Amino acid sequence: MITLIKQATLHAPAFSGQKDILVSDQRIAAIADSIDIPNDLPALSVVDAKGLMAVPGFIDNHVHIAGGGGEGGFETRTPEIEASDLIKAGVTTVIGVRGTDGFTRTMKNFITKAKSLRKKGLSCWILTGSYQVPVRTLTESIELDIMLVDEIIGVGEIAIADHRSSHPDVKDLTALVSSARIGGMLAGKAGVVNIHLGSGENGFDMIEACLAQSEFPQSHLLPTHVNRNFELLSRGFEYAKRGGFIDLTTSGYTEGKDDIRTKCSRALKMAIEDQVPVERISFSSDGQGSLPVFDENFNFQGYGVGSCASLLAEVRDAVVKEKIPLETAIRVITRNPAEMLQLHGKGKIEKGYDADIVLLKEDLSIAAVMAKGRFHKAGYTIR
Repeated sequence: MITLIKQATLHAPAFSGQKDILVSDQRIAAIADSIDIPNDLPALSVVDAKGLMAVPGFIDNHVHIAGGGGEGGFETRTPEIEASDLIKAGVTTVIGVRGTDGFTRTMKNFITKAKSLRKKGLSCWILTGSYQVPVRTLTESIELDIMLVDEIIGVGEIAIADHRSSHPDVKDLTALVSSARIGGMLAGKAGVVNIHLGSGENGFDMIEACLAQSEFPQSHLLPTHVNRNFELLSRGFEYAKRGGFIDLTTSGYTEGKDDIRTKCSRALKMAIEDQVPVERISFSSDGQGSLPVFDENFNFQGYGVGSCASLLAEVRDAVVKEKIPLETAIRVITRNPAEMLQLHGKGKIEKGYDADIVLLKEDLSIAAVMAKGRFHKAGYTIR
């Protein structure tokens, strides 16, 4: 199948002007001001994208693909995600995590879900383990999980500074990251550890103590939910300035209740003003994860469910409300997570890269979604 996308305004994510994009065999074959090929070429589809913006397919690096939650009992377990939910949100690459329930939501079930999403045309990787330490792996160790299972690229999400965590100490965390690093080195993968930061005061203290007593680089640690509160966000900014990666969660903000500074789009604007390197920041949705509410005594009060649609919503608000250029805002859900997680061939519209492309309308709503060279969501003229 060969597809020619004509005259799209390209943000690759850098702005490149109006371009034609030729797609063949699931990859981007060429990008030029104008590409002309015979109309009678077998299996050729031509897409008129004039007036649309082409951006890389979105990477959501924190999704409970097999469902999450359960903090309020069995009836509060959230459902697994469907491929159609991801496509509607513009997500062509997803990283799966398990979360609180690392007991009944087994690694076998988890990896089966990842394989299912791959079969449906999406790119999917997962992290071994869940909130708990020691990590419950698929094989006998973290190293072997990462080395022998194609879908597994790291560990997480490991909970710290949270009443739901297993309260690992610095030694536990250091040993865990070391295992992830070794597995990643031997397999040619990122070997990243996704760190769930709760609202406790010692989250970044623990991460920094772990780094201080070890020799591995900061790139193996990805603290997430950094915008849980403003104090945590401020620590995250300083951490990123020193070379670390931080991940902000797009689901869960409630206008009028939460600090506006913790809303992802506003936080991104503040980070730029504070000279935090944008390439050190990613957004993720916490899709299908439960968003539990606890009172001051940690009693369960209710919950919401994370949505992958919040990913684009926050990027749109960053552009429209915070006046951040699209090529800057779109990085946090494309190029940045691809580089953080060493997802080769992802995150950019470039010759030789995977043909994961989202066509956006002028209002930044989605017109079409291509994953691995195939259009899954239509809203364009094709012949």
